[in-house]
Amino acid sequence: MGGYGRHWSPPDDPRGHHPLHGRHRGHGRGGRHGGRLFDYGELRLLLLAMIAEHPRHGYELIKAIEERFGGSYSPSPGVIYPTLSWLDDMGYAAIEPETSGRKLYRITAEGEAFLAANRAAVDDLLARVGPAGADGVEAVPASVMRAMGNLKLAMRLRLRRGPLDQEAADRIAAALDAAARDVERS
Repeated sequence: MGGYGRHWSPPDDPRGHHPLHGRHRGHGRGGRHGGRLFDYGELRLLLLAMIAEHPRHGYELIKAIEERFGGSYSPSPGVIYPTLSWLDDMGYAAIEPETSGRKLYRITAEGEAFLAANRAAVDDLLARVGPAGADGVEAVPASVMRAMGNLKLAMRLRLRRGPLDQEAADRIAAALDAAARDVERS
C-alpha cells in the first residue's frame, strides 16, 4: 500500500485520471510514518485547500505552510512547484500569469469538486497540520521565528565545520534540552 492508504483513498477523477498516479512522487513527511511529513498526495490536498481559501503564488504557499508549522517545516520549491504543476495538469488549479512574470494559482470548479469529494481527508489533514489564523496562518511572533531560524542556521554551520566529538555533541544536546524545557514552561 506504500503508506498512502493509511489516511485516505481518493476517488478516480471524472476524467479517468487517478489522483495518485502522477509523475511527481514522494513528498517529504517528518516523523510520523517513515520519516515523511505528508503521505503521497496529501501535499496536493493541502495546497488545493489553501488556494481554495484565496488565490496564491507558490512562494506565498511555501511561507504559509512554514508559518503553519511554526517554522519547523518549510517545503522546498522543488516540492511545491511540481505539485502545483500537477494540480494545473489535472485541471484542479488554474495559473493566472501576472505581468511581473509570477504565477497566481486559483482553484477551478474541478478542484472544488475534488476537495468536496475528499472533504474528510482534507479536514483530517488540516487538523493535523494545525490551525490557521485569520490571515490563513498561525500567528507566530516574529521574534520566535527569528530565533528558530538562528538555531537552524547555527546547527547547519556547526555541522558543516566537521563531525562532532562526544564532548561537543553532549554540550549541544544539553543546550537544546535546556531550551526545550524553557519553551515548555513558558
